[in-house]
Amino acid sequence: MNERKIYSNRVWIDQKLQPATLGLRDGKITSIDLTQCPEAEDFHNDVIMPGVVDVHVHVNEPGRTLWEGFDTATQAAAAGGTTTIIDMPLNASPVTTSTAAFSQKLEATAGKMHTNVGFYAGLVPGNAHELPALIEMGVVGVKCFLTHSGIDEFPNVTEADLEEAMPIIARYGIPLLAHCEWYDIEEECGFESHPTSYQHYLASRPKKWENDAVDLMIRLCRKHHCPVHIVHVASAEALSAIEAAKQEGFPITAETCTQYIYFNAEEIPDANCVYKCAPPIREKANNAQLKNALKARVLNFLATDHSPAPPEIKEMGSGNLKKAWGGIAGIQFLLNASWTALKDSFSLEEFIPLVTSAPASFLQNQNKGTIAVGADADLVIWQPEKAQVIRQEDILFRHKISPYIGQTLYGVVQETIVNGATVYKKQTIEHKNQGKWLLRK
Repeated sequence: MNERKIYSNRVWIDQKLQPATLGLRDGKITSIDLTQCPEAEDFHNDVIMPGVVDVHVHVNEPGRTLWEGFDTATQAAAAGGTTTIIDMPLNASPVTTSTAAFSQKLEATAGKMHTNVGFYAGLVPGNAHELPALIEMGVVGVKCFLTHSGIDEFPNVTEADLEEAMPIIARYGIPLLAHCEWYDIEEECGFESHPTSYQHYLASRPKKWENDAVDLMIRLCRKHHCPVHIVHVASAEALSAIEAAKQEGFPITAETCTQYIYFNAEEIPDANCVYKCAPPIREKANNAQLKNALKARVLNFLATDHSPAPPEIKEMGSGNLKKAWGGIAGIQFLLNASWTALKDSFSLEEFIPLVTSAPASFLQNQNKGTIAVGADADLVIWQPEKAQVIRQEDILFRHKISPYIGQTLYGVVQETIVNGATVYKKQTIEHKNQGKWLLRK
């Protein structure tokens, strides 16, 4: 294959934007020249940076492909500048809690990987003995829930389950990802009699649930020295505990999601289930603290927690938040919605690592999230100063249900390159099946 050369005045190299020409061949970055080569395609002032890495996605295949699937999910990811996703072990059927189920998951990706795809194993009561074999098969982490997951086949763990599993996971040095909400019964807040009220839904899942669960995971991390990752932090009250644990030197990482910094509870209308997720989107003052924590790197990076569902399961007709599936469909908007939420207080140089090198580092993958000779040629070329109104017809994931429809988002993706091949360019999927499995060696 001939070497392709691309140039821009703003290429993300060595943690800064600078003029450069990149050479791409055989799926790798083969050369970096800090001048403009005459034969290079000139992207002028567009930003060329590593492809976005989204480490928190529910693809739901096999078994619940009606909800989503690798074909639609990875096309949508590429349209948003994302070149690598990591699929969660639940919402598929069977859930990824055994080697047999993981084999089915891998088979389900055939002919449908338009970005790179990695996988987590699931920890549920009674399956700790399955973890070594799953880890040997290449999962990049293990996911558990401390409260009901919404999927009966994926029950939440108890403290005893964690005590059994964490020493096993610690031996392999991979992270245990925890959905941190810890409770026995829902809060008595009148939600039962006000099922379409967002404020009642918010009150039904208070910050204390998150805070207590985070405290538990930190305590067990301290005991077992098992890497712990707190997914989708929504409670700003949990940040001080996370920061203190990091300062003590414990292997704690944490993420928040685009929806928790873009939307605010005060502006969410009643009876509109597209906004329902768990933990819930909280108040503006709380979410401002999440942004500050991203800047201070108390929160390590951003992800989407893309968790779609068909319209009837999302209760789009009734607006019943009590019954609706809890999940935001946003795999296509990690780059532009996050940048829109942060651009007034973050420079591009502060923002770019939050969606590239920081999540790649979490995955312990040196070939992703960076532009370097020999690294994988996973790139996005985008215009951060340009805005677009998101239309339903722009969406490539399966169900065109998302709170981002109608939003004006800054950051227009011009081209997404996966393993050296153009998958998405100017609103069109150009080349499919360019993704690879991201299996831990």
